[in-house]
Amino acid sequence: MRTTEIAVPFGRGKLEASIATGRLNGVFVSGVNEYRPPAGENELVSAALDAPIGSLSVEELATVARRAVVIASDHTRPVPSKIIFPELLRRLRRANPALELTILIATGCHRETTRAELVGKFGEEIVDREKIVVHDGRDEAALVSLGRLPSGAELRVNRLAAETDLLLSEGFIEPHFFAGFSGGRKSVLPGIAAVKTVLGNHCAQFIASPYARAGVLENNPLHRDMVFAARAARLNFIVNVVINAEKQVIHAVAGDPVEAHLAGCAWLKQLCGVRVPESDIVITSNGGYPLDQNIYQSVKGMSTAETVCRSGGVIIMAAACSDGHGGESFHRQLREASSPAELLRQIEAVPQDRTVPDQWEVQILARILSRHKVIMVCDPAQAALVREMGMEFAADLPSALELADRMTAPNARIAVLPDGVSVIAEKI
Repeated sequence: MRTTEIAVPFGRGKLEASIATGRLNGVFVSGVNEYRPPAGENELVSAALDAPIGSLSVEELATVARRAVVIASDHTRPVPSKIIFPELLRRLRRANPALELTILIATGCHRETTRAELVGKFGEEIVDREKIVVHDGRDEAALVSLGRLPSGAELRVNRLAAETDLLLSEGFIEPHFFAGFSGGRKSVLPGIAAVKTVLGNHCAQFIASPYARAGVLENNPLHRDMVFAARAARLNFIVNVVINAEKQVIHAVAGDPVEAHLAGCAWLKQLCGVRVPESDIVITSNGGYPLDQNIYQSVKGMSTAETVCRSGGVIIMAAACSDGHGGESFHRQLREASSPAELLRQIEAVPQDRTVPDQWEVQILARILSRHKVIMVCDPAQAALVREMGMEFAADLPSALELADRMTAPNARIAVLPDGVSVIAEKI
């Protein structure tokens, strides 16, 4: 019997297994890592700034401003700020030497970014020289209301951003499991929004939408709110990049926060979109370290597998999970649930104004578990935890495949998505 060797990222290494070739629907990977850009990282960013999409140049915008705020990602995002910021700041100051400039760190609902993390992100020179403010979505004195989102939630954002003459942002574009794509408008919501605004946007009703999926922007209710927030905050200009597995810039767009972002999303989608036959067993991962450190983050890769796994099928998720569950409330709700379907029903009944942190992650995992069996291949120390949360444990991929075979029909068809967070999967 012919076999095909597969490998999926796991922690800082890989897991391997052999699959009977006749059972394999395919191994589906993003084209991002094979893509060879036409220029170096600095040149790509500079070229994007030279040819803004749907906007005046950043220099033209700067000449008529007295104050500027540049929104930057926080420590949780691998945006290559050391590449983007020197060129962006140079152009702003060359156009208007008197410009009062502030860098605003978009933490969303995350903790405060430390100085060491800022230095790692920007380098010592920018941290020492520039005025940097870390957004706090819980500090009411630092927030201002800009009305209501299309969803009805109040839109409160950082006062510095709302009151500046020129608002810009950096970011990176990748598939996002419920917002469609990262980047662009997400710098404002959730980036510099009030926590209550973020919770309203991430409500159960929106997460339940069939359009709240990776690669989907049209009719996506979260995206609709986010675009509205960016326009209401008068986000003038973005610089967004696409990066590969080595976190290197391979593409850049700049200009209008909607038009430039859409162009970047379209470029990425033609590289990372994969069409996968519906499969009985789907093997995937979170791309290894750092995104596979806990079960909470692993939901992202599972959501990609969910797209192409038949109802009642098996998802094999390879994630080290060395940090355990990733959230006490997340863990507790899954552990205490009478069933995933009942937990999903309870969450989907939660009104928008009663959304709580991490509710969306619980909702998505409950949705997956109500339709599929999930086998976690992870650190054996987490085996009991995995079972508490309604999943099965396996120590390695061959063991997981043996277990999956016992859960499905003979010769069940298998698809492999080695890095579930790097692809946009479409079922065929």
